[in-house]
This record gives sequence, structure tokens and C-alpha cells, in this order.
Amino acid sequence: MIITTTMHIEGQPVKEYKGIVFGEVVEGRNFVKDFMSGIRDVVGGRSGSYENSLMKSREAALEEMAQRAKEKGANAVIGVSIQYDTVGPEGGMLMVTCSGTAVVI
Repeated sequence: MIITTTMHIEGQPVKEYKGIVFGEVVEGRNFVKDFMSGIRDVVGGRSGSYENSLMKSREAALEEMAQRAKEKGANAVIGVSIQYDTVGPEGGMLMVTCSGTAVVI
């Protein structure tokens, strides 16, 4: 499955459009991650635990979107956009969503 943010895949004309597909992941934040991130904010440095959570959530959302495209008979997703947000009480959960157009190339 080819997944790209561009609207075209060089040398691969779109033969059929299958529709818009989405992937969504909502992950609860963790007290230990929040605490360690707070310490890093004071002393400086990157928050590896949050970066890892973002990476895993993004990959899961893209995988879900690709699976939905496959179910529609597509072999690629073009024009992909990824959004990040916090939801729930006091922004306690991370939400990663992605969308794109499922196509046959």
C-alpha cells in the first residue's frame, strides 16, 4: 500500500478513486510520562516517552487508514493529512487522525 501526502504518484496514474478513508487513534496520557516530561521541561531536553507515544499513535492511525483503503479495493492512499489534538477532561488524551483518498493505481 503506497501512502503519500502528494496528490499524484509519479509514473502511476490513478485508475480509480475509491473515496476518502480515515484512521483514528485516541491514547490516554500516563502520569509517569507527564511527570518525567515536566522534569524535562525544567531541565531541558526532549521527552522520549511522548515522542514514542506520538510515533506509535501516528503509525497506528496510518495503518488503520491503509486497512480501510484495502477494504475498499484500493492499493494506494493519496493526499494524506495527519492531525494531532488533545481531548477529554483537561486534555488528558492524545488524538491522532489521518485522512486521504483511497485509489487504485
